Amino acid sequence: MKKYFVIGNPIKHSLSPKLHNYWIKKNNISAVYEKKELQKEEIENFILEIRKKKIDGANITVPFKKAVIPFLDKLTPEATTTQSVNTIFVDENKVVGHNTDIAGFEKSILDTKYDIRKKEVFILGSGGVVPSIIYALKKMQVTKITLSNRTKSKAEGLKKMYPELDVVDWGYIPNFDIIINATSLGLNSGDTFEIDFSKIEKNKFFYDVIYNPKQTSFLKKAKEMGNITENGKMMFIYQAQKSFEKWHKILPKINSEILDLLDD
Repeated sequence: MKKYFVIGNPIKHSLSPKLHNYWIKKNNISAVYEKKELQKEEIENFILEIRKKKIDGANITVPFKKAVIPFLDKLTPEATTTQSVNTIFVDENKVVGHNTDIAGFEKSILDTKYDIRKKEVFILGSGGVVPSIIYALKKMQVTKITLSNRTKSKAEGLKKMYPELDVVDWGYIPNFDIIINATSLGLNSGDTFEIDFSKIEKNKFFYDVIYNPKQTSFLKKAKEMGNITENGKMMFIYQAQKSFEKWHKILPKINSEILDLLDD
């Protein structure tokens, strides 16, 4: 039986096992998918288990999307460009890092039918998923991307990868059409945002990469103020679909049963 994991810290919120095991069962595959909380110093040994063929593949979530890279044999073009890995697979005995977050984010935006072209985007956070979001936004032809992070130097670091980025101080709100929460604020029920929502006009598009809980305080407040909101559920499903295809050579179906399953 093949074995797959999602690794991160924290990891208890992850619905990846629920989704992947559903697809594994539906496609009659002899495999199991589990979640595993790791410390940074345990990553090397985890990759070694893949190298020894004790583990067949993995998804990587916060905060290890960049931290895994030194232990891999090679990266796909998407992972190289973003320096962010969310999927690991084995190809000809090489442990390969891949990025399906780009496709996941892009498809989730297309699903909303919101015309993102020529729009101004404001991103909160500069963690592992942000390079993928920026890559997808550029591909979708937005006009301007502004970034803010509590540790400003981390946001400045992304300017080396994407020189056209504007970086502003945490708490400052620039003009925008779309605001994306790419921080971990919202994973816990007590999390609050240091954002003055009263300074934001109505009918803006608020997107949160968090999908569990399905309505964070960020989205709840935005909705109360008459804005468009979208959580990260479809991004999560689409990136998982691409990971599943990479491992099993089958593109699994996305249907209402899956949407209900993840809402349970």
